Amino acid sequence: MKVILLKENFKKGLAVVEKIIGKNLNLPILNNILINLEKSFLNLNTTDLEIAIKYWFLVKTEKEGNITVPAKFLYNFISSLSDEKLTLETKDQTLYIYHGKNTSQIKGQAVEEFPIIPKIKSKDFIEIKSPLFSKGLSQVVDFCALTQVRPEISGVYFNFQKDRVQLAATDSFKLAEKTLLFEKPLTQSQEYSFILPQKAAREIINIFSEKEGKMKIYFSSNQVMFEYPMQETPHPQIQLISRLIEGEYPNYQEIIPKKYESRIVLKKEEFLNQIKTASLFNKKTNEIQINVVPKEKKIEISSQSPELGENQSGLPAKIEGKETKVAFNSRFLVDGLLNIKSEEVILELNGEEGPAVLRPIGDQSYTFVVMPIKNN
Repeated sequence: MKVILLKENFKKGLAVVEKIIGKNLNLPILNNILINLEKSFLNLNTTDLEIAIKYWFLVKTEKEGNITVPAKFLYNFISSLSDEKLTLETKDQTLYIYHGKNTSQIKGQAVEEFPIIPKIKSKDFIEIKSPLFSKGLSQVVDFCALTQVRPEISGVYFNFQKDRVQLAATDSFKLAEKTLLFEKPLTQSQEYSFILPQKAAREIINIFSEKEGKMKIYFSSNQVMFEYPMQETPHPQIQLISRLIEGEYPNYQEIIPKKYESRIVLKKEEFLNQIKTASLFNKKTNEIQINVVPKEKKIEISSQSPELGENQSGLPAKIEGKETKVAFNSRFLVDGLLNIKSEEVILELNGEEGPAVLRPIGDQSYTFVVMPIKNN
């Protein structure tokens, strides 16, 4: 293999693919990057056996070939160089990098040892705007359960319907759902659902959120591929392939209340700040209490602990429904509010033990459900 390339293009590609690399003592080859030179493209590949990332960019090819070398070491080394142009050449399982008047050598491993990255044979795909999809995914990804007992809720649920995709995540204490609409309705064969591991969802956000234009999503029975095209060519620039979580996602729609006992409209930032203040007084359990007072058109937020004392504050609100008093984990409310972008929020309560709902004003596409703390 021999190729001439721009350092910045190489560094940009390495930055995308090296993120999934960890320290793997059982399979050291997983710490490596597979570099393939084919025609006018350099292709970078990494995998942790659950997620694989591929990245292509244009280069000046002198001789096709491939090699696998330590990924993080290569990224750190390339990042340290000041030269604009580099020449890469392989000889006897070693990668030679010529930069300026200097030459560096990085020892590689046999390409045959690198795991085969599965291919999705389906030609059917769904197109969606990359920034829109990534932003929507970011509003639910943090609410997956950290559990091996119930793997089906350890990932993000995707439900592709004719004119929309619903993204949902829950850990049984809180639930977030985001609905994204398609510009073009799907065919019946494109309607599909799956559970994506949380790690893969986070990588999609990291990689695709800054990309303009549309991305493609390809499905198969046990894996999914997210693809972003190379500008001004039909060739892909980035592919992220992930295994899917087996199992059936719970019917979370049953958890979302269809009615409420009290409906409160609040200024988001003021509500958020008062919750954060109240939480300082009870770090052990994070319990705060919300008292809805319709007659006075306000809510009261209080917290206390024997060690620190107590705090009580009031907040004006538009209230429908009856007076009620509900206890919450303050962290859960903060998590929901931070994912709402509107200036005002709707809080719907269903008594002391029923699920509560947070929604942005003027946006029906996002729903956050949180369970109260039951006081026995």
